[in-house]
Amino acid sequence: MEEGTRTKKTVFVGGLGDDVDEAVLLETFTTFGDVIEVQIPPAATNQYQQTEAKHRGFGFVTYSSPEDAQDAIDNMDLNELRGRVLKVNLARPIKGIQQPNNRAIWETEEWLKQYAKPLAESGGIGRSTSRDASEPAEDQEENQDAMEE
Repeated sequence: MEEGTRTKKTVFVGGLGDDVDEAVLLETFTTFGDVIEVQIPPAATNQYQQTEAKHRGFGFVTYSSPEDAQDAIDNMDLNELRGRVLKVNLARPIKGIQQPNNRAIWETEEWLKQYAKPLAESGGIGRSTSRDASEPAEDQEENQDAMEE
């Protein structure tokens, strides 16, 4: 599925109370069309700051068609859900993150040509962590002492 098409089918739901979970969101938004997915991002955990929040107060609902998503926006924006006023609109991609594909940068040919070295030059082949047998025993002891310091 194309990212642009997916975005037009995904609805942002803000202002969720702590008592709202994915099941409640699914039940509420199913009335507007076929729901493919419901996501509520969990609250960030911080070992120094104890918080009771289960989630971050927003979620996403993905519909099977853009018409269903627009119907949910038209009917649920500025409505209440369990005592909290919801803000509902089309979800937008995260700013600053360009996602042309999901490949790592080092998987591209251009990056490999510019930065990758042949294995023999990079020290990847023939390198051994054991001591070279041709080295005199006293040099091996000196190297060992230097490593321990």
